[in-house]
Amino acid sequence: MKPSNFREVKGMPYTRKEYIGGIPGSKIVRFTMGNTKEDFEYVVRLVNLKEAQMRHNALEAARVAANRVLEAALGRKSYKLKIVPYPHQVLREHKRINVAQADRFQEGMKKAYGKPVGVAARVGRRDTVIYVEVDEEGIEAAEEALNRAGHKLPTPFRIFIEESH
Repeated sequence: MKPSNFREVKGMPYTRKEYIGGIPGSKIVRFTMGNTKEDFEYVVRLVNLKEAQMRHNALEAARVAANRVLEAALGRKSYKLKIVPYPHQVLREHKRINVAQADRFQEGMKKAYGKPVGVAARVGRRDTVIYVEVDEEGIEAAEEALNRAGHKLPTPFRIFIEESH
């Protein structure tokens, strides 16, 4: 199935892992990167503009893209990057047999429930997906990093720059 089939938020959340067997793990390696102990002057946020489900591999791709730009431009000690949503939603897929005369082997899609194939995070409108904390000289690099990360995500986005409190 294509990833776009899982983008829309449909139905009730399917998240109770204690009742579900065989859930593939999340591909997100780390949620927080960079210098986590220091306080920075500015916060640059990547904000989602549309309600959607973001698959774990899309969030990981966005994290890698943003971190690569930030590390090259600023070094590890000059920023803090955080992935905000956690993928709880279990995605299901009804697998089909793709061979000749497959209709003899399986019944159709009537009441198809599906097996777990991955996890996703449900993200609402105007929710922060990723944020980067930097000092004034790192704002431009953080903006470029979040722009590249946003292109890995399935929904439109906007970047906001704020002073941290």
